[in-house]
Amino acid sequence: MEEGASVENEAPVEGGTLAEVVPPTFRERLGRSRGVFAGLRSLRGKGVAPSTWDELEESLLRADVGVATTGMLLEELRRRVREKEIGSGDELVDSLRSDLVDLLSLEQRGGASGTEIAPGGVATGEAVEVAVRDGRGLRFDEEEGVVNVWLFVGVNGVGKTTTVGKVARQQSGSGRSVLLAAGDTFRAAAGEQLATWADRVGAEIVRGAEGGDPSAVVFDAIQRAAARGHSLVLADTAGRLHTKVNLVEELKKIRRVAERPPGRVTEVLLVLDATTGQNGLVQAREFTDAVAVTGVVLTKLDGTAKGGIVVAIQRELGLPVKLVGLGEGPDDLVPFDPAGFVGALLG
Repeated sequence: MEEGASVENEAPVEGGTLAEVVPPTFRERLGRSRGVFAGLRSLRGKGVAPSTWDELEESLLRADVGVATTGMLLEELRRRVREKEIGSGDELVDSLRSDLVDLLSLEQRGGASGTEIAPGGVATGEAVEVAVRDGRGLRFDEEEGVVNVWLFVGVNGVGKTTTVGKVARQQSGSGRSVLLAAGDTFRAAAGEQLATWADRVGAEIVRGAEGGDPSAVVFDAIQRAAARGHSLVLADTAGRLHTKVNLVEELKKIRRVAERPPGRVTEVLLVLDATTGQNGLVQAREFTDAVAVTGVVLTKLDGTAKGGIVVAIQRELGLPVKLVGLGEGPDDLVPFDPAGFVGALLG
């Protein structure tokens, strides 16, 4: 271990697991986004009028589905109306629902050397089956001598450090041996915040000196994990402005270092704040270019009417949204379920 790094909280979780909890549902938490689509639900039992298209377009744009995706959806729906495939408001809403679910669906992913686990890390349940079937499970390579590394990237203020803590809670609760790496050495509160989460879940944490080299912290964490038999390192990273060249280069270095044996980067999760809407697409492009993002964690989805950004991310960037934050509680980070999400919006 390099000088300046420290290890804390070596005690395991009492009993090996955390208490089982019931996660929130999309329908419970997406009231603001659902309000944007209230006009569409009123179409049921009516015909398709010229004003229908204006209302449909306004709802999709207000929800931050994006201009390009909105245009594509409307064009296809208009075609079906012209060709008499759709003849009522009920059929229009149902077709939109089906199209949105299709847009958000993914082909099964995962390499031969790895497996996909549900974002919560548990083995059963409907949310788990959806996540794995839809290619949204978190990749974990079950290979002897390999320390899986999940890097968390994103700008300041999106809830990145909290997300690391919540994922640590999920993975520790499922019995996985986790070590946290406090790679955001430029924000003094980040290390303390992550240490608090480590204490909650009984995980070890490796920290470095304030302002120190984040790559060294991640390197030390991987070495420590290998020595102590931890199979998974969750690494926080700095979140200064995504347009700054030095941050991009820093992230590239962290990824290179994390790939050195016994480390293997199996996930690079971009944490985005749903309330920023289309600005999230700009961030996603920058970070993907820098470190090959494998999936998105969308926080604060319960606090915005811009839930359609999920659709824009999927269609325009091809990045799977793997986890979404539906509240401030420690267990309010849940697997993204396309059908459940769209159903909550359109009713």
